[in-house]
Amino acid sequence: MKRRELIKILGTGLALSPISLYGALPSTSSDRKLVWIVLRGAMDSLHAVIPASDPHLLKQRGALTEPLLDKALPIDRGFALHPELTALHQWYQQKQMTPVVAVASPYRSRSHFDGQDILESGLSTFQHDSGWLGRALDIRDTSGLAVANSLPLSLRGSEHSTTWYPSRFKEANEDFYEQLLSLYEEDPALLATLQQGLKTRAMAEDSMSKKRAGNFVAQARAAGKLLSGEQAPDAVMLEMGGRDTHDNQAARLNRQFKQLNSGLAELQKNLGDQWHNTAIIIATEFGRTVKVNGTGGTDHGTASTPIMAGGAINGGKVQGEWPGLSDDDLYQGRDLQPTSDIRSWIASVLEQHWLMSDSALSRVFPDTPTLPTDLISLSTRRKPI
Repeated sequence: MKRRELIKILGTGLALSPISLYGALPSTSSDRKLVWIVLRGAMDSLHAVIPASDPHLLKQRGALTEPLLDKALPIDRGFALHPELTALHQWYQQKQMTPVVAVASPYRSRSHFDGQDILESGLSTFQHDSGWLGRALDIRDTSGLAVANSLPLSLRGSEHSTTWYPSRFKEANEDFYEQLLSLYEEDPALLATLQQGLKTRAMAEDSMSKKRAGNFVAQARAAGKLLSGEQAPDAVMLEMGGRDTHDNQAARLNRQFKQLNSGLAELQKNLGDQWHNTAIIIATEFGRTVKVNGTGGTDHGTASTPIMAGGAINGGKVQGEWPGLSDDDLYQGRDLQPTSDIRSWIASVLEQHWLMSDSALSRVFPDTPTLPTDLISLSTRRKPI
């Protein structure tokens, strides 16, 4: 494609993060996509995946849970989803979603920043310049993209990681891009990076207005378009905040879950046929207290419930060992007790979805075993190459 033709197709402004100037998204023959969604702020998993049959639930948090029970969406093992999570419930019924109860990272304190660092690094002692997804991408020699203003820790440490985020700056005109392309003409690497950035921007921003660019729904829509397009990355990371519900939790999470649900539905819609090759991992840095505080909210806790979803997922079941909600069962007398390590669940997805060997996984999650459970649908698997 000639550079003027490319510019005419794009028509409006460009937003590339500084990181994307150092590496274009290479083409790949892989059709196995991974979406990593971090719900920042410590989501109350007991409000999302409700242990409705636990005999101690109403005693511990009746004020939060009782109004939901009649409307909650039932799944197996006596659990139910929050009423706003209709897309997840539909996927569960289609055996394309599975929640994993009572899961935690190695982190056992209650700082959001440290908890997110441990979750994203995938290491017991995190490194600021290395994330689990970045290490996995380097091992596979494939590309990943974060819908974010700057590169999140999850994707650091890989030359194949980049970012995209809708620009709020004044739109550039055609002459500006013509000058940039002319300037980079003698540098194949920079020229390829700029061209790929322009294509990425055109594909993604076509799906969102500038007024709603920061909205998770619009970003999820853009992620679906990016993953289903030509020369698509193999992994996309999305972020969503607003989960730190120390007060007025019921109303706040109703809004949050509604937006999350709409975003997930848009992601599926825009993935198109690529949905069947996609695994989605949704997680938060830690859970929240079992008991309700004095302002109708919950405080920082320990175990949470990551969710595995997508057309490639072997779903329709609740995974994980449930510890119970009696006072004696709680971690430090206040939190949901963790019974498994989130790194083992993510490693199992990588092993089965991306066909990563034991030696490769040991570089992504050192000293972390995979689990003897089929998380990826057998119909989407192939023999390792």
